[in-house]
Amino acid sequence: MAWLNPCACGIDVHAHVVPEAFPAYLGKTLPAPWPTTAHAPDAQGLCHRHVLVQGKHYRTVSEKCWSAPRRLADLPDMGIATQVVSPMPELLSYWLELADAQPLIRFLNETTAALCAESAGRMLGLAAVPLQDIGAAIAELAYAVRSLGLVGVEVGSNVNGTAIGDPRFEPFFAACVELDVPVFVHALKPAGMERLVGPAALQQVLAYPTDVGLAAASVITGGLLQRLPALRMAFSHGGGTLPMLLPRLQQGWQVFPALAQGMAQSPQEQARRLYFDTLVFDAPALRYLIDCFGEQALMLGTDYPFNFHERRPLARLHEAGLSAATCDALAFENARRFLGRSPTSSKELP
Repeated sequence: MAWLNPCACGIDVHAHVVPEAFPAYLGKTLPAPWPTTAHAPDAQGLCHRHVLVQGKHYRTVSEKCWSAPRRLADLPDMGIATQVVSPMPELLSYWLELADAQPLIRFLNETTAALCAESAGRMLGLAAVPLQDIGAAIAELAYAVRSLGLVGVEVGSNVNGTAIGDPRFEPFFAACVELDVPVFVHALKPAGMERLVGPAALQQVLAYPTDVGLAAASVITGGLLQRLPALRMAFSHGGGTLPMLLPRLQQGWQVFPALAQGMAQSPQEQARRLYFDTLVFDAPALRYLIDCFGEQALMLGTDYPFNFHERRPLARLHEAGLSAATCDALAFENARRFLGRSPTSSKELP
């Protein structure tokens, strides 16, 4: 298996896809926050595209977002054998009318599946679903998994301002358990943007970790894991602020009866049943994540191919002074378990 190659053994669970172009908007609601792309001047021999949402520039991306050969060429130097790809979160489109969101989501899932097929198994895809409608989200997930061969689902940290730990989303997560697929939670449209002082890039740098930390906390305080113990759920950006919130939540659980009544299991116990990527850009922070959540909970995440990504994820593990066994766990063993491809599973990685 390719992932056993000691020079390229990692499984990257946090990497993104952006289509080169989008279908034309055929809906009736104008103006609609529908994505488009436009040619951008080439740089370093790559084809670049501006991503526009409702005509406004959102991000400029390179062809690595949609080109399997370009992506695969980069993986060996990163130490990556298998990449789990998901749509750029801004494309999840929870804010669209359902009739508009459904064709866009289907296009994204078919694009992701085609990219994975072109990679000869080196890439595995996560689906997008229209979580603004639970029934439609469940139907799209079933289609994406059973018909397109995608291996899991990416969801935002909130759906139009409602945290994913809210009970209204539980039927969808129950469907994930039924289909035996993992859930990857990515920060999206974070709260608190009005408190940031500086350029727009601070959304990714500072606001994303805050929102994903609150999303992870909502799963714990909302009791989702207690009701769905078989749910496999991972959080981007090292769980964001959760590692610093968790001791306070644990102490509050011991002090406030209202918290204890709603959580039969302690926050710390529940947190150790979640997964988190390693995308924290710092070796001491990585060691703290291991202390907080356990080495069984962490998986490589890079945010490839955006500029703000971890370029040497395996080197970061070694920089943290981890043992060989712990490096193996973080590099590929935990991801195999998260994906449902443990040594005892009938599912196999390439």
